[in-house]
Amino acid sequence: MEKQYNLGIVGFGGMAGYHYSELKKFDLRITPYSVFDVNEERMQAAREKGMKTYASFDEMLNDPAVDMVLVSATNEVHKELSIAAMRAGKHVICEKPVTISSAQLEEIMRVRDETGMVFTIDQNRRVNPDFVLMRQCVEKGLIGKPYVIESRVEGSRGMPRGWRTIKQLGGGMMLDWGVHLIDQLMYMINEKVVSVYCKLYSIEYKEVDDNFTLLLTFANGLTGMIEVGTNNYITHPRWYVLGEAGTLQINDWDCNGEIVRCVEKESEWEPEIVYTKAGPTKTMAPRRPESVEHIALSSSEEIERDNNLGTVYRQFVAAIEKTAPLAITAEQAMRVMQVMEAAFESDARGIAVQTNI
Repeated sequence: MEKQYNLGIVGFGGMAGYHYSELKKFDLRITPYSVFDVNEERMQAAREKGMKTYASFDEMLNDPAVDMVLVSATNEVHKELSIAAMRAGKHVICEKPVTISSAQLEEIMRVRDETGMVFTIDQNRRVNPDFVLMRQCVEKGLIGKPYVIESRVEGSRGMPRGWRTIKQLGGGMMLDWGVHLIDQLMYMINEKVVSVYCKLYSIEYKEVDDNFTLLLTFANGLTGMIEVGTNNYITHPRWYVLGEAGTLQINDWDCNGEIVRCVEKESEWEPEIVYTKAGPTKTMAPRRPESVEHIALSSSEEIERDNNLGTVYRQFVAAIEKTAPLAITAEQAMRVMQVMEAAFESDARGIAVQTNI
């Protein structure tokens, strides 16, 4: 009979609630077993769901029934909670961002190596349909060799109040959303990041970034542009990708979009300048309709089926049982953390930072 695992959750807020509902939805051989939270109301909410609660985090770690721990507290305590759990013999899944500095992550990795426990991170947006669809189209060569990938997440309601507005707690959009979008690109592109340029904005909350623009240059010359905005009343497409043979655009989370690709190079130019609303031009004159092909994009049942937190837990269990290597590793998270640190340095200095990440 396959082993069943009990999960102890530290920090039973909104994200932990999402983990709870996903674990209840899928047969992952993991039971949300117990909770510790400094907020008594959240502890009561856990008890109402039938979970055990503790007077302290140490009490959870001393419970032999707990096999693994989900660290879902605020960002600044991820390191100490993860280390304590591994030293107590518990495997750890940590919410993103894994820590608020690469130095803290190095400490976690040392303890992981010392204890032999499995440590992973909830980078669940690797299976989001919009990202999977974009990646599949690019890797199939539908637009030729890509040279620019633009990734944007934008809203107009500002940044949520609470810990996200406090620098000391690891607040700001770079650590909240940037960590996901950077991870997606670095997961997809098997190249080193050689240059990072970033501009951070603090529109509503002066202590942390609530909007940013980030440019990554990869060793193969590809440029990644990542923008996160909380003050955008007109939004850009979710993805916009330029390839040598076409352009891909995905408009939204529902994967509505299209590819327009070249089927015939327009090598013959008009002998005279063309007059358009842009003025007299040859370069920006419209193409002949028959020289391009339009391909409508949408998600598929297969892509949608895999869009869940179960993928993170499945690879976690497989690594614990040594049936497959860990898919979401601290080493991958370290590269993302180093890019974010280079982004903060770039903004502070007002220059592009040369890297080898």
